[in-house]
Amino acid sequence: MNIYNWSELSDSQKQQALRRPAQESSNDIQRICKEIIDNIREDGDAALYRYSRELDRFDGADLRISEQKIKNALESIDKDLKAAIDTAYDNIYAFHKAQQGSHIELETAPGIICKTKTHAIESVGLYVPGGSAPLVSTALMLSIPAKIAGCRQIIMCSPPPVSDAIIYAAHKAGVDKIFAIGGAQAIAAMAYGSDSVPKVLKIFGPGNQFVTMAKKLVSEDPEGAAIDMPAGPSEVLVIADKNADCALVAADLLSQAEHGPDSQVIFVTDDKDMLDKVIKDTDEQLSALPRKDIARKALAKSSAILCKDLNEAVVISNTYAPEHLIIQTDNADELSDKCLNAGSIFVGAFTPESLGDYASGTNHTLPTYGYAKTASALGTDDYRRRYTVSKATAAGILNIATTVERLAHEEGLFAHKNAMTLRYKKALEK
Repeated sequence: MNIYNWSELSDSQKQQALRRPAQESSNDIQRICKEIIDNIREDGDAALYRYSRELDRFDGADLRISEQKIKNALESIDKDLKAAIDTAYDNIYAFHKAQQGSHIELETAPGIICKTKTHAIESVGLYVPGGSAPLVSTALMLSIPAKIAGCRQIIMCSPPPVSDAIIYAAHKAGVDKIFAIGGAQAIAAMAYGSDSVPKVLKIFGPGNQFVTMAKKLVSEDPEGAAIDMPAGPSEVLVIADKNADCALVAADLLSQAEHGPDSQVIFVTDDKDMLDKVIKDTDEQLSALPRKDIARKALAKSSAILCKDLNEAVVISNTYAPEHLIIQTDNADELSDKCLNAGSIFVGAFTPESLGDYASGTNHTLPTYGYAKTASALGTDDYRRRYTVSKATAAGILNIATTVERLAHEEGLFAHKNAMTLRYKKALEK
């Protein structure tokens, strides 16, 4: 990890200390993803199967997971793993079921009624990463709120081979169709549809740089699909004081670093001894990890920062806006109220990020790359669309017509004005 003393840094050096790892050439990634998207839009299944065989090493006859394969997965899944998925499901379901959208109905002026209403997005596509770490937890995080919201069609794509655990989780949560498709080709298929894959209105889920770029491209196309949020590589920031448990801090840093070589961890403390101990413990714990080579690459792009006090630590955190924020300090609850820019906050020594990643109930689909300043953690409302309803009586028109007419006249929109004037005259006849 790169070590910094915050008070000794210039403004530009502070920016450098909090800079995210540079991704591979975005121009190259964009060009590749656009080519994949264009080909799938043009040739449908022919292009989709070709990319699946070339990029996913898919060698089957049907990209959709069959009912028989689902049945086999349900029967063969390890019973302890099944129990763990069931427990996580219950907690995630309970937390997201409680996220009921608020509705208002208000008479804003005599005779003028305004309401808000919501309805579920009709069709959604979920992307669950596979590869070196098949994310069964993501299958739960994405599909549970979709089902609770009432989406009529829920499909899921995950790179082949799709694990029995992901199949079990998706089936339990109510996913309608599961496809063994990964990468940009999965996003393209869900955004535009093919003979095999239904087109959806909104796409959810994390992924690598190609998945992220493909999501961006289809979201910018009116004929494509909306997406959940902008996202980049996974990240964590940990704030610790002199009384923190250095072994736990190191464990939290490594739990994020093992996600991938482009992940990043930031450690912030106001105590030099704690900084040194955490660096030492991180090195020691790293050597025992099966994914130590991946974590080591992430740590090389990460930072340990010594600050003057915890108030400055809050400033650093709010500036960085981490996906995950862990606070191990004596006043963790108080400090958490000041940390506004974070996707999800984990308060106290007994609250590791992995708790939220798997089973506490909160969602682990979170804004990264600084988007936590403006974007929110995934929730049930992301699968719903809010709209408004207005209703006016004749008496209401008599009360408000002059206001509307004057504003429309000011804007030079005389058809708008006329639509109100005609109603005003009819209201006078009542």
